[in-house]
Amino acid sequence: MTFNSSISIEVDVAAEPRDAFLHFTQNMGHWWPKHYSWSGETLREMIIGNEPGGFCTEVGPLGFRCDFGRVLEIEPPGRIVFTWQVGPNREPVPDPSKASKVEVTFAPRVGGTRVTLSHTGFSNHGAGAEQYREAMQSEQGWPLILRRFAEACSARNEQQ
Repeated sequence: MTFNSSISIEVDVAAEPRDAFLHFTQNMGHWWPKHYSWSGETLREMIIGNEPGGFCTEVGPLGFRCDFGRVLEIEPPGRIVFTWQVGPNREPVPDPSKASKVEVTFAPRVGGTRVTLSHTGFSNHGAGAEQYREAMQSEQGWPLILRRFAEACSARNEQQ
């Protein structure tokens, strides 16, 4: 049995594409829901590498580091593609052949940027992949995460 192994979600943010791109890739720890990290409330930093092969990394207390993906393609400020090496049970997946892929694009629009996140290849996660896709598409998955990102962009814009 096959299933739709991808999702796509859009959000408009109050930031120019360059600022939105940098905030997404370099300041994730400021907007990512802490309870969606391995470090929880002790999360110190989350960043996405700035070149192909770079790590997507969470840094927790005492320098604890957990990589959750690798950059495949990067075209600042318009697009980034990275592996999603987090399994259906929220465990790290070290084998990239068992990872899915996330592509995020940043397109200029009046008043800011349209951010489109496409998460594909859920079938690579094996058992539980369909439920994982459903969870990431639910209101508590990528939509919540992107709303947090949009709120953070608005707050940053108001401070400047």
